[in-house]
Amino acid sequence: MAVHSWQKSSYSGDAANCIYLAAAPDGTIKIRESDDPDVIVTTTPDKLRAFIRGVKAGEFDHLTD
Repeated sequence: MAVHSWQKSSYSGDAANCIYLAAAPDGTIKIRESDDPDVIVTTTPDKLRAFIRGVKAGEFDHLTD
């Protein structure tokens, strides 16, 4: 298993349920959550960027109703 330099989201503060991101040598982005750090999602910078834009635009708000 590769060793990654994980960075915690600045929105997490000192609370639980923190999101961590790491840039992998192959150019992908790794994402994990503090409650289950062995589960790692891999994506590309373009896909992550599109997801973040969608969240900011409210495209997923219906999932929290």
